[in-house]
Amino acid sequence: MKTAFKKIAEMMHHSCPEESFAFEFWDGDRISFGKAPCVTLRFKNKECVKKIMGSGYMGFGESYMERALEIVGDMQRLFRLGFSINFDESTLSFLEKLRFIKISLLNRDTLRRVPKNISHHYDLGNEFYFLFLDETMTYSCAYFNKEYDSLEQAQLNKYEHISRKLLLKPGESLLDIGCGWGGMLIYAAQKYGINGVGITLSKNQYEYTNRKIKELGLESQIKVTYQDYRELSGKYDKVVSIGMFEHVGKKFIPVFIKKISNLLKREGLGLLHTIGKDTLSPGDPWTFKYIFPGAYLPCLAEIIREMGKTGFSILDVENLRWHYAKTLEHWVENYELNVKKVREMFDEAFVRQWRLFLNGSIAGFRYGNTRLFQILFSNGINNELPPTRAHVYRELLVS
Repeated sequence: MKTAFKKIAEMMHHSCPEESFAFEFWDGDRISFGKAPCVTLRFKNKECVKKIMGSGYMGFGESYMERALEIVGDMQRLFRLGFSINFDESTLSFLEKLRFIKISLLNRDTLRRVPKNISHHYDLGNEFYFLFLDETMTYSCAYFNKEYDSLEQAQLNKYEHISRKLLLKPGESLLDIGCGWGGMLIYAAQKYGINGVGITLSKNQYEYTNRKIKELGLESQIKVTYQDYRELSGKYDKVVSIGMFEHVGKKFIPVFIKKISNLLKREGLGLLHTIGKDTLSPGDPWTFKYIFPGAYLPCLAEIIREMGKTGFSILDVENLRWHYAKTLEHWVENYELNVKKVREMFDEAFVRQWRLFLNGSIAGFRYGNTRLFQILFSNGINNELPPTRAHVYRELLVS
């Protein structure tokens, strides 16, 4: 087993010769590249190595949670090395792939199952999310108009960026599918004077957002309901969905797109803000088991194909990959500043689970196949839209 990992280390070195790293084994054996390793991977027992070789990233993640594996130094550099050789694809056994399929089937986003999947992640408690999110309680990719923007400023930039793309106007009706803690709705109501409805399947988000709406005196403009998107009715001038589409599931992509077409007025504008991929690739069973049950990251072609079938006119596709990596870096910094509180709220396994998830996500955007797409579309052809994007990219003045 050690021999296999030494070969993996050599592959990593060949792929990224500029990186310095080391593997240390339970018996004192060591393989190292570079004078001063930036990251060292320590295997505390041979069972850990067997588990990783048999189960790929699932075994890696579980070993780290169980403390059978230690990562000393820059975790990002380790993930970069893993992505450089497609580590999980090269180690995942046939039986483990079958296990991944089983997890996916058990967590399909049916009307009955999806509330449990959403609750698993978003109902960990608002107090937990307070520890690493900004004041707007926004849990999605920010937009850094300037590299030194604060996290809160960048999230407000994002809401302004989306509002401009949607050409929001006073009195228009806006539907926010998967509204989170209400950041987009509140921003659009205060800045653009819209009337809006948001939906969520997180009870914590539902209660928090409606309470905040009341505190801000916006009850006459916006509201949030505890509801599945498939149960929605009515017609809206504009539709937005930010960071929710990842929870729809592969099987229900056509259902989701068709539902938007029924809710969006003819020639109305919609914007889908979602994590995705350039091309199809295997999913990550560890993340889908421990972090996001029922999640699916579609490739861009899958989304565009279904939008085309539904009659949507695709107006703009923007990739905010760099922005999400930077957003996550802010979250990791805040998380580590509050890690003692996280440990008191949960346990050490949870601390490691989320550390791995957040850092792995950064690496996915920086070095892997993970993207963040903003897809702007109209319901049918609209010839009254601006001919250029000047209204979107003029200087942001958000405060």
